Amino acid sequence: MAQNKASGVYQMKDGTWGYRFSMIVEGKTISRKKTTDEFGNKLKTKKQAIKARENAMVEARIERERQHKISRRTVEEVYAEYCEKGRGDRAYMTIRKQDCLWNNHIKEQFGKRYIDEISVAEINDYLADLYYKDGYAYRYTESFLKMFYLIFGQAYSRDYLDIDSYNKLCLNKDTKIHMPKLKADDDTDIVAFTREEMARLYEYFKGTNAETAYLLGMYCGLRINEAFGLKWDHVDLEAGTIKIDRQMQYQDNLIKLVPVKTRNGNRTVYLSDKLKVYFQKLAARRAEDAIRLKAVREQKQRFIDDLDGKRIPSTEMVNCLPDGTIQTVNAMKYPTRHIKEKLGIDFKYHYLRHTYGTRMAELNTPEHLLCDQMGHGNIHVTQLYYLAVSKSGVDVLQENLNKL
Repeated sequence: MAQNKASGVYQMKDGTWGYRFSMIVEGKTISRKKTTDEFGNKLKTKKQAIKARENAMVEARIERERQHKISRRTVEEVYAEYCEKGRGDRAYMTIRKQDCLWNNHIKEQFGKRYIDEISVAEINDYLADLYYKDGYAYRYTESFLKMFYLIFGQAYSRDYLDIDSYNKLCLNKDTKIHMPKLKADDDTDIVAFTREEMARLYEYFKGTNAETAYLLGMYCGLRINEAFGLKWDHVDLEAGTIKIDRQMQYQDNLIKLVPVKTRNGNRTVYLSDKLKVYFQKLAARRAEDAIRLKAVREQKQRFIDDLDGKRIPSTEMVNCLPDGTIQTVNAMKYPTRHIKEKLGIDFKYHYLRHTYGTRMAELNTPEHLLCDQMGHGNIHVTQLYYLAVSKSGVDVLQENLNKL
């Protein structure tokens, strides 16, 4: 159906004419409303208004197409701009992870491509190949999905990607890029140790240099970097609490204390009575060591960069040996291998956190309290621990079934 040429023109009170229009060109809405032609002359007749409107629409379309052509960017250019202007607030390890994914994987296949020519199907096929053919773990593959969301979001914010394309790629639940279907034998579940395994692990770590870190993971649910980043001035023995606001990381081959992973990671964790007694004894031994091993500690200690820019001695860390030698996350590498060989238990430090969350859920700890103690940013993550089926949970279920 032909468009009415008089549409969009109107007469004003003084008898002159004006025009208006709104149209979408290259994904962008362009609107105009004027009462003069391209030379600034008033429109005295309806015919002049129609002509001026047609000319303005043609000019607007040409200009937008020219701008769009100029503003086209490759994926590599978008990522470079993000690195320069968009991630100043990101943590050091986040930046390293992003650069690793980009340099080792994404850059080669997508770097030279224009961002506005990449389809949903291409990304979905790429993720499927990573997961099914290359054999990458599901969670690792998920990191690539997040990278693509980040890159497309950066492109959209800079007007390198029109709204329809962005919606199709990232927002529309029926079309957006997504993870491949989980393999039947893939394990992304919460892994919690049984009570028998907990008892054997307790005996294994008892009296070792890694005992304190083990207890912080099993009975406080700390992440490994949080446990080794704990300072003595963050331990309140009277209140029975520890303050978590930093973690230990290697940055450029240096040990540093940096902010915790998320804002919700800043929290106060409560100690059980037994753990409180353990820390009181540990603090007493630390005070004795400061006197007995003073000369050795002065020689063995090393200074590390704290969160506030100060350099502190390793003796201020909770996970520090009596002679002042600092302990790092590497202290768990040997136990991880040895426990598998000696006890037949598939041990990972993060499973201690899983076990803590699962046991606390089994004891009917209110969700919001457990969410706070674990430092989750989303209570839906915490709820997974209430849904996880552990051996002790099955025992309770069987017991209740027998009562029917």
